Amino acid sequence: MPAEEMLLELKRRIVELLPADVSITGVEFEGPELVIYTEDTQRFVDDGAMVRTLARELKKRISVRPSSNILMEPEKASKVIYDIIPDEGGIKDIYFDMDKAEVIIEAEKPGLVIGTHGATLREVAKVIGWRPNVIRAPPIQSSIIKSIRRYLREESEFRKDFLKKVGRRIYRDKLIGDEWLRMTSLGGCREVGRNAFMLSTPETRILIDCGVSVGSEGMPYLYVPEVSPISNIDAVVITHAHLDHSGLVPLLFLYEYDGPIYTTQPTRDLMALLLLDYIEVSAREGKRIPYKSSLIRDAIRHTIPLKYGDVTDISPDVKLTFYNAGHILGSSIAYFHAGNGLYNIAFTGDIKYERTFLFDPAFNGFTRLEALVMESTYGGMNDMQPSRREAEKNLKDEIERTIKKGGKVIIPAFAVGRSQEVMIALEGMQLEVPVYLDGMIWEATAVHTAYPEYLNKNLKNSIFQGENPFLSDVFVQVDDAEKRKEVMEEKEPSIILSTSGMLNGGPVLEYLKGLARDEENMLIFVGYQAEGTLGRRIQKGWNEMQFSNEGRMENIKMGMEIKTIDGFSGHSDRNQLLEYVRRIRPLPSKVICMHGENNKCMALASGIHKKFNIETVAPMNLESLRLV
Repeated sequence: MPAEEMLLELKRRIVELLPADVSITGVEFEGPELVIYTEDTQRFVDDGAMVRTLARELKKRISVRPSSNILMEPEKASKVIYDIIPDEGGIKDIYFDMDKAEVIIEAEKPGLVIGTHGATLREVAKVIGWRPNVIRAPPIQSSIIKSIRRYLREESEFRKDFLKKVGRRIYRDKLIGDEWLRMTSLGGCREVGRNAFMLSTPETRILIDCGVSVGSEGMPYLYVPEVSPISNIDAVVITHAHLDHSGLVPLLFLYEYDGPIYTTQPTRDLMALLLLDYIEVSAREGKRIPYKSSLIRDAIRHTIPLKYGDVTDISPDVKLTFYNAGHILGSSIAYFHAGNGLYNIAFTGDIKYERTFLFDPAFNGFTRLEALVMESTYGGMNDMQPSRREAEKNLKDEIERTIKKGGKVIIPAFAVGRSQEVMIALEGMQLEVPVYLDGMIWEATAVHTAYPEYLNKNLKNSIFQGENPFLSDVFVQVDDAEKRKEVMEEKEPSIILSTSGMLNGGPVLEYLKGLARDEENMLIFVGYQAEGTLGRRIQKGWNEMQFSNEGRMENIKMGMEIKTIDGFSGHSDRNQLLEYVRRIRPLPSKVICMHGENNKCMALASGIHKKFNIETVAPMNLESLRLV
């Protein structure tokens, strides 16, 4: 049935199912949702059962939005909101989500904004037409989030047309009667980096992750027949924001991809932050820039954010659900339901199956699961890590030893995830020395505070109660070269937390140049160091580095002490990976091991097979596996 006919039929059914006095002004597919436009939005708010009934009967994700004719112009609406809501509510920001016809009000005291039994918000909605949504104002303002909101508002007309186009493509008629499912490895198999997988059915092609190999700049095999032409891909799904999973997403738009990118909202924002930094650092270091910043903007305006647990149609025969992966903010396990009950497969992305300072453990309570595609970063026989508490104690011991010598500690860390874990650990140590934050760490931390619902309960409650560890006086932001020089030259001991985590660029290299020769200083690794990176070479014992200094190459002898503190990684160690599989419900019949060096993928696959008698495979890049 063509989309127009289907919408007419759906509208007829909606009118049948709703009370006679509820008026419907329009019905439209917008992205994965069936959107009902009405002038009676408050009726739907007051009676939540109406939407539940429609969703159950129509078997679609339903969204109810006010008709455009009742929406007040945003600038006027903002003034009305400030007039109606008492000053004590502490409004910090107001922004309009054009996709959802929703106005988000950030306030210090949400309860005062909402009013008794929601009376104040109802009054606001009645006057301005927009649906108000009140959230607690984040304690640190994020410039990347503000930029994305502003850009999406400017692109509202594009977004409306784009979402309609995506919706009609999702709900198109199935053309082929066959049923099969196939997975092709395009990158990230028996290696760490350039993650990319193609999930194919007779109707659909879905690209899962599109990363770059940090250190070698390796790219996925996007030119093979399974992918080409890129413009025919139905959907791109990004598990999390790290560059080895998202670094080449903008490149897809250079090759005429024009479809949706599905990810969580924090991943969208962090991905934009990391991608912009990636091309900026590449340009600064004279490396080839893979794409222009305009393509990053293109990726953002094509993104459709999803929440954990929302079951979403992304093609005529595939549904997607995101679940918490416990790795970094917004990181997801991507769970696909293919066909009409045909097959269910989950891609873990990167997972942490342990409660950390930031997140709850990775989800593993699926309703049905035939195959699991899981990471193997620490899947080797001897890859055991201490707990977070042990790691915290080990880090404190090494820092205190260095401080007693009057030295400085450099901790290279990824801006997203590791930095925030280490910040919480350092804040709790009460070391009485400053902790300097350099690179993107402060901005990434601001994004974390904007999405407290993605953090674990203890941290979320601390932020809400005004006991925010990220705002401790111990942290000092470094935001220019002059301050960086001052930090290196001051005589007192200090801790420097700086990007990048693998020493493959960023301001951490400036600190190494300035502090590496001195024996009283220490370099502490707290995260994985990939092959080909400077971090891995130093871990292996290289004691001389070559840096560019004002156009001349300079050799620097490493005098500082080098330590690796395990236990802060966002990846699960071998025991946690095995425990994750042991406790998964239901137990899958096939486990596919990827995202690990060759021997680690093989070792994990062998260990899972021996322990649980499950079929396992560690495919190579360019292999295709028929799942059904």
